[in-house]
Amino acid sequence: MVKKLSRHSVTVTIDKLTKIVTDKGFTLVARVDHGVAPDKSGLDLLPTELLIFGNPKVGTKLIQSQRSIGLDLPLKVLAWEEKDGSVWVAYTDPTYLLARHGVADAEPIRKKVAGALAGFTQAATN
Repeated sequence: MVKKLSRHSVTVTIDKLTKIVTDKGFTLVARVDHGVAPDKSGLDLLPTELLIFGNPKVGTKLIQSQRSIGLDLPLKVLAWEEKDGSVWVAYTDPTYLLARHGVADAEPIRKKVAGALAGFTQAATN
């Protein structure tokens, strides 16, 4: 897992990330506010949001190569607030994803995805 500290609130971080990925032509699949269900159940959860997005040109090739990687695609970035007020973002390292699913000969794709996730999250957290 790759984890980074954000200088912004969860909402602002995910808003920034949403704009970045859509501006780069990625498909926004969903934005999940994990706090909605606990609120309705009378439970408390500090701000926690998940952004799900992808690039079908890349993701489809990976799924064609190894169907099980569809468990982890599209890409996901989670942002959450800790009790001390710090906000973090995290995503699964693409190297791990490819190894987990036994995807071979995907180094160019790994580099591309890793670079994109690193750049997107860095821009969203600064």
